[in-house]
Amino acid sequence: MNSRSLVAIATRNDKALGVAYAVPTQTPDMAYTVPKLTDYSSAALDRVAGECIAACAVESGEVRTDTDLKSFRDRWLARKNGILTQINDLWLKGAPKEAKREAGIRVNELKARVTELVEKAHVAAEDSQAGESVDVSLPGIRRPIGAEHPVIKTMHEIVGVFQKLGYSVAEGPVVETDYYNFEALNFPPNHPARDTQDTLFIAAQQSKQQRERLLLRTHTSPVQIRTMEKMRPPIRIVIPGTVHRNDPPDASHSPMFHQIEGLAVDTNITFGDLKGTLDHAMKALFGSSVKTHFRPSFFPFTEPSAELYVTCFICGGSGKRGADPCRPCKQTGWIEVLGCGMVDPNVFEFVKDNGYDPKRVSGFAFGMGVDRLALLKYGVDDLQYFFQGDVRFLEQFA
Repeated sequence: MNSRSLVAIATRNDKALGVAYAVPTQTPDMAYTVPKLTDYSSAALDRVAGECIAACAVESGEVRTDTDLKSFRDRWLARKNGILTQINDLWLKGAPKEAKREAGIRVNELKARVTELVEKAHVAAEDSQAGESVDVSLPGIRRPIGAEHPVIKTMHEIVGVFQKLGYSVAEGPVVETDYYNFEALNFPPNHPARDTQDTLFIAAQQSKQQRERLLLRTHTSPVQIRTMEKMRPPIRIVIPGTVHRNDPPDASHSPMFHQIEGLAVDTNITFGDLKGTLDHAMKALFGSSVKTHFRPSFFPFTEPSAELYVTCFICGGSGKRGADPCRPCKQTGWIEVLGCGMVDPNVFEFVKDNGYDPKRVSGFAFGMGVDRLALLKYGVDDLQYFFQGDVRFLEQFA
């Protein structure tokens, strides 16, 4: 753009100032800098104001993108070192007493005109980008994401082990009915085992029948019944998810935690199949040297039931870490990791019409707490660290 164009811009766009400005002394190729004034006559003020507005108009015409707009706006309007701030300091504050009124009028008019040019550049940039064509065949722009939370990472590792064994992933609602959470899992009303679940009930459910009352699920086992209602045998599913119990938060308890349960149903499934499956899974998770040990237990929805222990993968089963005792296994050399058992025939009775006749099919189920396994895996001694949102703690596991 030549000098004549600059004069035209200044004359055309600045009728509000009532003057036609002279040709700027700075060439268009030079970035505009605020000159110091020694002459505060009306003619001199007209000339320097015209140069400033002409330069601003040229720069505003070069704005195309949001990045250009930000640079342009910051250069002219930034509070600390923007051109308008410099003008205020050099022209107004530096003016002699008798010229301050005239200088102040020109500076205020100049600020209004520059602000208007910035707004026009903003609109022009938006219009320019709106008119750009988009090639939908190009790959999308992926936003970078952070690292997985250690509990979620542990959950995905466990699920991955069972997926390699041919298990499908199933999910279900967190807000459940009494029927799916208890009754259909062989927890009849007033069963003493219900008390151990520390259930959180939804308010204002007294008018409903007990089996229809809503609660926060205490385990992911309701998904087993829901899946058997939809799918006929054989099935092999693994069920990750959050569960809730009325536990006060401390180093080893939380009112919300994560579970992974599994279910396999087919003809002629035995306890030996359960032991073989879990032994393989534990070796895949904790190393091939890990040994498994089953101890009898009780769960209302399995019979027989057992708790699975593995040799401590921290001390190797010795119960000691060097000269010190091993705290995770309490010096026993064994760590309890999950509960399991053969599906109780009473559970199959609730889905008998969908092919789960307890006389023809059998199955096993297991469930484990992911949060506890994450504690053991990463050597953390307080469960609350996982949920306090301290990035300094969580980034150690990235």
